[in-house]
Parts: sequence; structure tokens; C-alpha cells
Amino acid sequence: MFSRESLEKNQISVYAVALIFGGIVGLASPRISSFLEPFVTFVIAVLLFSMFCQIPFLKLKEALSDRRFTGALLLVNFILIPLLVLLLIKVFPQPSPVLIGVCLVLLTPCIDYVIVFTQLGKGNEKLILASTPVLFVVQMITLPIYLWLFIGTEASQVVRIGPFVEAFIYLIIVPLLFALAIQFLTRKTDCGVTALNFTAWLPVPLMALVLFLVIGSQIDRVVKEFSIIIAVIPIYILFHIISPVISRVISSFFRIGPSDGRALIFSAGTRNSLVVLPLALTLPGELATIAASVIVTQTVVELIAELLYIKFIPSFIYRDVKVKTN
Repeated sequence: MFSRESLEKNQISVYAVALIFGGIVGLASPRISSFLEPFVTFVIAVLLFSMFCQIPFLKLKEALSDRRFTGALLLVNFILIPLLVLLLIKVFPQPSPVLIGVCLVLLTPCIDYVIVFTQLGKGNEKLILASTPVLFVVQMITLPIYLWLFIGTEASQVVRIGPFVEAFIYLIIVPLLFALAIQFLTRKTDCGVTALNFTAWLPVPLMALVLFLVIGSQIDRVVKEFSIIIAVIPIYILFHIISPVISRVISSFFRIGPSDGRALIFSAGTRNSLVVLPLALTLPGELATIAASVIVTQTVVELIAELLYIKFIPSFIYRDVKVKTN
């Protein structure tokens, strides 16, 4: 019998099909790719709304007061991850346009669909949701500094606050308000309860749709610039291998439990690609094309990595502690 539990159990297969189908569609017609792109942000917003509906928001106060997790989150995302990025770009040196794209995307922790991946990977999504304002503000402050340190003055000047503010409003605040409205209605009407129950079915199919739209709309860019951007693929692969190890070590050091530790791992491994892409597109001429293609390539690699994270992080990297019984 088809159920929500069976859908969630087979989610990896569903996502894999969505990735493959998106790649086929995107490569088949550039016109279709350009048609799909405007829907990406909207569908992510609906996905986040469906996930927010399942969160008991009264517990967010507890999440906001977790100073140990916040300290670990800031340390990993704004000290250790930048050091990792610096190491990777030294080991794999890149021309300036490519380097701008790499640094833009890897130095900015995700503030939107990381919440969904954290939930799917059995992490504490409430902590990540509560941390989004902190991540948003700190990356706006640190990104120009790191770009200046790693690349130079020219790169630091590409940062604009607009895309970050828009993403925070449309992808976090608006879906959150709608989710709160639904939860309020559950106390007043049966329709509210029915709507809330329906939203519990949505995260897996909507995530599959997001994967299809992102790959379908961006794969053509990756293919066109493949001869240039192939050199950055090792950087991205190593980033997604090493960042969970860093987060796992820090989780142990800060004595963070499995659910919270998995949230830290997902935050460190998930980057703000869909938000920084508009920044790359503001660059002049060929610089914009190359930097944007580099960022899109990271998105493709990251989506594949996230599917592996969902499977392996709760099963191998940070498993639940089994309590021995006599």
C-alpha cells in the first residue's frame, strides 16, 4: 500500500530519477531550460512552507538559546570552512573568473533548502531554521572580507546585499508566515487540520521537483563551459568529503548530540548557490558567464552530495547513540 512512510523510505530513488530526468530535459532543449529557471525559487519557497508546517514553532525558543550549537556553527562556517576553501584553491589554483565563482559559493552557508536536507537527513532542522538570521548576517559581513583576502579588492566589490535580503524574505519569512497561519487554523477548524496533514506529504515530491528544475534549468550552462569548469570539480568533491569530517570533529569537541551534530554537518556542506548566482551575473561580460557556470557546477555536485549525505550521515557519520539495557 502506498503511504507517506513508503514515499519517504524510497526518497533517494525518487530524487535520483528527478536528477536524471532534469538532466535529459535540460540538455534536450535550451529553450526548455530557460523556461524552467523562473520556477526554481517559487518551488523552493513552497517546499520550505511544507516543511515549516511540520515544525512545532514553540520549540524554536529552545533552539535559539542553544549557545553551544551556535558557537560550533559559527566556528565551522566562518573560520574552518574558509580555511578549507583557502587550502583547496591553493592546491588547485584557478584563473580569476573561476576563482570568484568558487569563493562566492563555497564561502556562503545556505539559508534555505539546507533546512529541508537537514530534516531528510535526520538532523535538527529547528536549530538550522533558528540559525538562519545569524548565518544571513554573518555571511554578509564576512564574504567581502574573505573575497578580499583570497582574491583581491576587485572580487570583494561584487557583493551586493539585495539578493541575500530577497532570499531571506521570500524563502524564509514568507513561507514561515504561511506555515504559522496553517498551524493557527488547526486550533480553530477541521480544515486547518486537513491542510496540515496534506502538507506532510509534500516535502519528498517537492524536493524531487526542485532537483528536476535546478538541473533542468542549469545543466546547459555547465555543458557549454565544461572545458573551463572541469578543473573546479575536484575542489567541490573534496569540499563535500572533508566538510562533514570537520563538522563531526567539532561536534565531538563541543559535545553536541547526534541530531544537532547532523544539523551542523548539513550546514557546513550546503552552500548558498542559488542566492550568490545573481551576484556572479552582475559581473562584466565573459567574467559573469564563467563565474555563473562555476557556481551552477557546484549546485550540481552539491545536489548529488546531499543525496549521499541523507543516506550516510545518519547511518555512518553520526549515528544515534544506542542505550545499553541490562
